[in-house]
Amino acid sequence: MGKKGCEGTIDGKATLYGDEEKLYIGKNSFVEASVTLDTREGPIYIGNETIVHTGSRVSGPTYIGDKTTISSGLVGKGCSIGSVSRVGGELEETIIQGNTNKYHTGFIGHAYIGEWINLGAATTNSDIKNTYGTVQVMMEGKKLDTGHMKVGCFIGDHAKTSIGTQIYTGKKIGMASHVHGFVVDDVPSFTVWSKSLGVQPVELYLKSAIETQKRAMSRRDVKQTREDIELLKKVFEITARERKKAGVVKEKFVL
Repeated sequence: MGKKGCEGTIDGKATLYGDEEKLYIGKNSFVEASVTLDTREGPIYIGNETIVHTGSRVSGPTYIGDKTTISSGLVGKGCSIGSVSRVGGELEETIIQGNTNKYHTGFIGHAYIGEWINLGAATTNSDIKNTYGTVQVMMEGKKLDTGHMKVGCFIGDHAKTSIGTQIYTGKKIGMASHVHGFVVDDVPSFTVWSKSLGVQPVELYLKSAIETQKRAMSRRDVKQTREDIELLKKVFEITARERKKAGVVKEKFVL
């Protein structure tokens, strides 16, 4: 990972298993008491101005970016967590990009989570089938065998899940979608999805997606740019066919 040593602070009551040479703690970062750091299977890199709260366990190999909070999280090996994110609950073999919230309880494993995403409390994905067979994913309307027994979910930038969302093995959630309940099918981009609660999928208003992005960015003191808006508009345009094919309707969402 290029760096080793401690430029931040580790409470004396934190526990390290493994080689201290495989641990890097960035400047102005703090690892609180009763945190367990385990480098026996790989290095741990924690960036600058990051805090790991009491009760957390971080196992290497793992990367945690700058200005991120680990809130009583179980961060398993093989994780990469972007900067300015908030992570709690359980993670395993998962990539989380920057400015994303997975702050509460719930398991996310063998997954790819994009930027500016908010996962509601108890959002959980399955990463293994009951049969222990290889996971298939849908690609351009066809099933593709991944060849892997463990595959979680794939969530596009700016997506949101509500409290208690349950995502089945190998499912995809598109950019800027809002998801409720059980996700047993792939969710198109810019879709309000609540099929398991008896509501037909509805297209998210583009205006709403733009305003939501602005609000989310402002919480991180980031100003929405014209380029941000144009990108949303372009993706909305090129994913229209995807929504039509999935039966997404242009109506007001009512739950």
